[in-house]
Amino acid sequence: MLTMAKGTAADRYWLERTSLLAIRGHGGAEPNPLVGCIVLDEQGCFVGSGAHRQCGGAHAEVLALQMAGERAAGGTLYVTLEPCSHHGRTPPCCEAVLASGIRRVVFSIQDPHALAGGGAEILRANGIEVEQIDCPACHDVLLPFLWRCRTGLPWITAKWAQSLDGRIATRSGHSQWISGSRSRSLVHRERGRVDAILTGIGTVQKDDPQLTARNVRVRRTAIRIVVDPRAELPPDSKIAQTASDIPVIVLCLPSADSTRIERLKQLGIDVHQGPTAGTQLDLRQCMVSLADERSLSQVLVEAGPGLLSSMLDQDLVRECAVFIAPLLLADAQAIPPVHGESPLLIKDGRQLQFRSCHRYEDDLLVRYGVPERPNSSP
Repeated sequence: MLTMAKGTAADRYWLERTSLLAIRGHGGAEPNPLVGCIVLDEQGCFVGSGAHRQCGGAHAEVLALQMAGERAAGGTLYVTLEPCSHHGRTPPCCEAVLASGIRRVVFSIQDPHALAGGGAEILRANGIEVEQIDCPACHDVLLPFLWRCRTGLPWITAKWAQSLDGRIATRSGHSQWISGSRSRSLVHRERGRVDAILTGIGTVQKDDPQLTARNVRVRRTAIRIVVDPRAELPPDSKIAQTASDIPVIVLCLPSADSTRIERLKQLGIDVHQGPTAGTQLDLRQCMVSLADERSLSQVLVEAGPGLLSSMLDQDLVRECAVFIAPLLLADAQAIPPVHGESPLLIKDGRQLQFRSCHRYEDDLLVRYGVPERPNSSP
């Protein structure tokens, strides 16, 4: 059994650097984990680095060791995730580490995958010093992978833009544009990196969005998923009209009108009926099924308060990305991002975990983790 080591300040520094490298793979590596690797030579000098950038491509350890070459012998390898031990699309990273002459391996997160895990013990059995050191930055970058391994669910991020007083639209529903152009460009960039973008039929009927990545580098084409219980997606909507080019999935109830379902199928839309929880769609089981069927790792939610509140209530959202604009609507009837709960005390509200805050022109992008509720079932 490998115990967590405290590590030196230098160990923690290099592990944090591997987490920054790992982020470079977002949009290409998934559903594989985001992994970064750094190699130091025997004197502790940097000689190589790598990031897993493409699913099926070379892993971070292999790339870093290739860059280091013979200088890796006797050195230290830092990596976000335990080196893999199995032969999948690529050979085991343990083999590359053993062949390199590396003396010491430091990683942060143990691989939970049933087939890929166990690399640390293999390395130790072959005489390599192996240490697992806690690094919050490595844990954060691997959260989507760890979550899917444990639950079978994709990592779901809810995105919205709001005024300073917490409104996403006026009382009439007008919302374009609360956030600035830089913020909207960031949203398009993220659309071009996630596996799917999820919205509700209400948003489609009101805003007729395309939900595509535009004017940015697209690393993967996201599936558009519409939660549409009665299969009411308008055939002339932008999403429906582009279904032959960019995949669309409609989630509806088994009781949805068969004529409307057939009309959507004729447009090239993949219609999923059920499963249900009572009279409502069971969004949790829908997400589990889609994650397995389509290898969904990360999903971006762009929806109104109805669907977003339902997803939070079913404990599906793991992160909120909130753009806060320097705007006050000062209207009690303007639309909030979520609704449906009425806590009497502040302590009874849903407590989120601050992750990061960045300024983009006059907007702030604040990211919050959404802790899993104790009684939620995987």
